[in-house]
Amino acid sequence: MVTDPIADYLTRIRNAQMANHRIVEISASNLKKRLTEILYDKGYILKYKFEDDNKQGVIKIALKYDPSTKLPAIHSLERISRPGLRTYAKPDEFKRVKNGLGIAIVSTSKGVMTDKEAKVQNVGGEVLCNIY
Repeated sequence: MVTDPIADYLTRIRNAQMANHRIVEISASNLKKRLTEILYDKGYILKYKFEDDNKQGVIKIALKYDPSTKLPAIHSLERISRPGLRTYAKPDEFKRVKNGLGIAIVSTSKGVMTDKEAKVQNVGGEVLCNIY
């Protein structure tokens, strides 16, 4: 049993990139599916597929690399709010990630979204992770 599924999700992606894997498989949940959709929309991953295995389901993520330097598109995955220390922020308290180059993913009352989308909708919430 995994006590922090979001940290496990981020660690699996981080480890797959360090090993230069093209595809990583992660057990699915609604939160992980939404995180994957955000990563795809912001251009951090190449593509993804949700598969049903008659249990929990699996997310297959094709990782994105720079063709010339072979470096991954995601430089840093950092868990902010964790089970032992939850971190919440109001819309005007979101910290910029790498001077605005990265994104923070926030769980709000209107769903999981990036920090920029949360500012536009004027909602705060739990800051899940920073991605650059």
